[in-house]
Amino acid sequence: MIESGTVYRHKFSFTQDDVILFAKVSGDNNPLHLDAEFAAGTPFKRPIIHGALASSVFSKIMGTEFPGFGSVYLKQTSEYKRPMFVDNEYEAVFTVTAINADKHTAEISTEIFDVQTGKKTTEGSALIMNKDQF
Repeated sequence: MIESGTVYRHKFSFTQDDVILFAKVSGDNNPLHLDAEFAAGTPFKRPIIHGALASSVFSKIMGTEFPGFGSVYLKQTSEYKRPMFVDNEYEAVFTVTAINADKHTAEISTEIFDVQTGKKTTEGSALIMNKDQF
């Protein structure tokens, strides 16, 4: 059983091919994500990763690793605080902040940090149901 205060960490990165595939699947073909020449004229100076692609790591981890298989993803909020770029290393940090044992649910803080700078790029919260873990 997972307890309140438990922390899980996962390092990851995305390639430009990942961004292109996400754009195709989502239909979000904003040139800010796909066109280096366009992005050069923005405050970011280069293409950035879609926020929803960045947040997809939350679904991956909570559905397969922590708390893992059998989890039901009930809610996610995300605030994108800084841009994320392809081929940079990031770390997602999951912290269990509250558990409702009667409903087998947990509130989990979801954050992403840029490994190179230590700065937080994304913060949010999830509500997860897992009968075996909570």
